[in-house]
Amino acid sequence: MKKTLLVCCALALALCAQAQWKPAGDKIKTQWAEQVNPKSVLPEYPRPLMERPEWQNLNGEWEYAIKPLGETEPASFDGNILVPFAVESSLSGVQKEVGEKNELWYKRTFTVPSKWKGKDVMLNFGAVDWKAEVFVNDVLVGSHKGGYTPFSFNITPFLKGAGAQKLVVRVWDPSDKGYQPIGKQTSQPQGIWYTSVTGIWQTVWLEPVAPNHITAVKSIPNVDAKALSVTVDASKPCVTSIVEVKLLDKGQVVASAKGVQGQELRLGVQNPALWSPENPYLYDLDITLSQNGKVTDQVKSYTAFRKISTEKDKNGVIRMCLNNKPLFQYGPLDQGWWPDGLYTAPTDEALLYDIKKTKEWGFNMIRKHVKVEPARWYYHCDKEGILVWQDMPSGDMGNRWEPHVYNGGTDKERSVESVANYYQEWKEIMDLCVSHPSVVVWVPFNEAWGQFDTEKVAAWTKAYDPSRLVNPASGGNHRPCGDILDLHNYPGPDMFLFDAQRVNVLGEYGGIGLPLENHLWWNKRNWGYIQFKNSDEVTAEYVKYANELKGYVKRGFSAAVYTQTTDVEGEVNGLMTYDRKVIKIDEAKVKASNQAVIRSMNE
Repeated sequence: MKKTLLVCCALALALCAQAQWKPAGDKIKTQWAEQVNPKSVLPEYPRPLMERPEWQNLNGEWEYAIKPLGETEPASFDGNILVPFAVESSLSGVQKEVGEKNELWYKRTFTVPSKWKGKDVMLNFGAVDWKAEVFVNDVLVGSHKGGYTPFSFNITPFLKGAGAQKLVVRVWDPSDKGYQPIGKQTSQPQGIWYTSVTGIWQTVWLEPVAPNHITAVKSIPNVDAKALSVTVDASKPCVTSIVEVKLLDKGQVVASAKGVQGQELRLGVQNPALWSPENPYLYDLDITLSQNGKVTDQVKSYTAFRKISTEKDKNGVIRMCLNNKPLFQYGPLDQGWWPDGLYTAPTDEALLYDIKKTKEWGFNMIRKHVKVEPARWYYHCDKEGILVWQDMPSGDMGNRWEPHVYNGGTDKERSVESVANYYQEWKEIMDLCVSHPSVVVWVPFNEAWGQFDTEKVAAWTKAYDPSRLVNPASGGNHRPCGDILDLHNYPGPDMFLFDAQRVNVLGEYGGIGLPLENHLWWNKRNWGYIQFKNSDEVTAEYVKYANELKGYVKRGFSAAVYTQTTDVEGEVNGLMTYDRKVIKIDEAKVKASNQAVIRSMNE
């Protein structure tokens, strides 16, 4: 009887703890919101390109407080927040604004597994928007500026015994009042501008490592040379640590190389299987770090052989090629927003869903628009076979079309701090994506949004990663630099400029709107470039534009981007609703027209 009572009490306490969290607000939600379990939030390993078997997920309920800027740690907190959902989101359980005059505080405790004894402990953050300061047991262990990229701290010196360890994170995010990259975030959402995102919005986790451990794996294929370059960095400068890289094809080692950490290793493969949207073939990588013959660290990774390049066709038009063959790249503008999680998909299944639908609609590419995704999103693109154009999130000078003047002390001048921050965040974004075969084009600027020193930025981007194409400014303030001239035109396709020396693409068009009752973020001010009344009308207009696009492909377009994958907040021009519950188009007709556009370049 006593045992039964104890079990019942324990169950009641567990149910009570789970009941403490619930989505906030009454906005629309995706079907996956119902699957969010506060005891197991985004449980998948968050870094597929450098995976270790031992780790501890710190997602879940933390304490939070919103306090005026500049204060010390609060004596009491405001309540619980579900990490890693931004505080403004429904799934955080809070849904409150923070603003540039406040800071967001997080607090929780954790314990280090006893089997990790003798190991160093890394504290990893997928992304925190924007400035994060991290305290372990009341010691400030480090800080990071940048809302889109991962960072880590070795917290071993700051741990206390085997008991509970205190973890506090302080976040400041001035959003559109600051100079940092923000993409579509704004303090006053309307039209094509969306809710601000503040704080932790990707997975937080611990993992045990050796004092000298692998910190980065960079793999770049050379299809023409049938070789793969792999560079493995480690945490400590050590000229006696040896890296061994093994390339595996379906479990069989097909190439290997050894070298000192930090050196570029070259692995040769005869007749490698090439990665493409039709055949997204991946190889596994087994990477070890050794000293004095003893393995100190080991990670799993993967890679692929694919080449993105340009060449002239028979008519002298420069075309984009994949694996030395012309391929028209066609896909949607993908904002990556969620009605329930804002920047964060509710589940990994949800994160994958948009990619799978894009493939099912006959597209072969996604333009990730002024946002960066968690590493698992790029992993899914690698696995599913979808090409990715990666935008740099816009910021600083705002989202304005007019040419900017950055001299003479005008109010449009970027500060030295702003310029340095741009390059730092762009470098970290490129580092995050550089080993993903799906990513084929870098886009440093969108239209005139914060655009500056375009030629220098394009040249720096190309120099930092020569293996991909650079689209210097998608849709505005065109400068003769980079690999691509990118036009935007709404609603239908048009080619009003042409560059005989670069690839020509239609970086945005479409925007066909269809507001659907019960699937709207708000019931007024819904916006689209043009609007129709039903799915048949939307599909007909879509197919009409696709047929027009085929003519422009013959004239020289090598790629096109349709706006857009989903509705987002007040925008209703998605191929599906914001809650992903209604597909607005006839999928079979859209797929057929998309495939016809892709084929048209080679017909």
